[in-house]
Amino acid sequence: MKIVRKLSIIVLIAAMLAPSCKTEEVSGRTKLLDCLKASVDAGKILYGHQDDLCYGHAWKVEDPAADELIRSDVKDVCGKYPAMLGLELGEIELGGDKSLDAVPFVLIRRAALKQVERGGVVTFSWHPRNPLTGDTAWDVSSDQVVASILEGGENHAKFMGWLQILGDFFDTLRDADGKRIPFIFRPWHENTGSWFWWGQKLCTREQYLALWQLTFDYMVKERGFDNILWCFSPNMDVDADGYMERYPGDEIIDVMGFDAYTYVMEDAATQDAACKEFTAKLAWSLEFLTRLGKEHKKIIALSETGLESFEYPTWWMETLYPAIKDYPIAYVLTWRNAWDKPEHFFGPWKGFKYEDDFKIFAELEQIVLI
Repeated sequence: MKIVRKLSIIVLIAAMLAPSCKTEEVSGRTKLLDCLKASVDAGKILYGHQDDLCYGHAWKVEDPAADELIRSDVKDVCGKYPAMLGLELGEIELGGDKSLDAVPFVLIRRAALKQVERGGVVTFSWHPRNPLTGDTAWDVSSDQVVASILEGGENHAKFMGWLQILGDFFDTLRDADGKRIPFIFRPWHENTGSWFWWGQKLCTREQYLALWQLTFDYMVKERGFDNILWCFSPNMDVDADGYMERYPGDEIIDVMGFDAYTYVMEDAATQDAACKEFTAKLAWSLEFLTRLGKEHKKIIALSETGLESFEYPTWWMETLYPAIKDYPIAYVLTWRNAWDKPEHFFGPWKGFKYEDDFKIFAELEQIVLI
């Protein structure tokens, strides 16, 4: 059993289902993509949790440079680590040492490497500050931000410097043999809403697509990163046409996902109704996403989800699982458990009154942890 836990999900799946994944000549990106496909073909769904190794509901890593990174809210509850680890890079572009969630970048780097070492998969999100105003990613006071960072814009040079800083960080993500680890990158997410400066009402379709192309070209063509899978993830409240309206293109995207949250309600009756509505809407969305994934030959995923503070006893087994179990998603990632905000948690933690529901979910044969 100890030997199996040390082997990566990718290696195990490759050995069982996808011999091509063991070929050393292919890039890390290709191996990860092929093995995620093999996992989907095997009917498996990887469970992920945001920032899981960096902090939890009532704790945080105190020594970012030396901590062994053995603590995990998920592991505390079910005895295993999440197969997917989400990590956030917002404010790395400013050149500081901590993210927008006050997580040291040295810890983020170490957590990513530890996750891969354990056999899991890493996905990065990025909420860069508003390059026009200097405020947060949620500053939507101007609809000229994207225009200002494209070629010819007043902030183009600044933004290219931001991409360089981000690329420099990506280049440090190397294993013990010096090879770049494969990971999923999910920029410019939830674009069909308008709460980020790159959102639907803040830029034209052409500007948004140009932003994606600029980001991809810099990382892949200029910096040569052949270890990145690119994930496109609008929010759920769109139909298939709305989803594809700003799709960056098959030549860029590897994973077609979306972000979907259960609304938090004030009382038990309305929360019950909201959970049932979420299940139905999520299944409907996954139906068309499955079709789009087949048409475009892409992996599909539920890239962010959750119910904040979980005031619902069976969210995992009666809300989330019924909606995802019949669809070929590669992974589902719940958002973070903030150590400094007791009410802000989306994953399980030891001592929570509804943790048993997650235990049942985690023990399902279809759900993968490590």
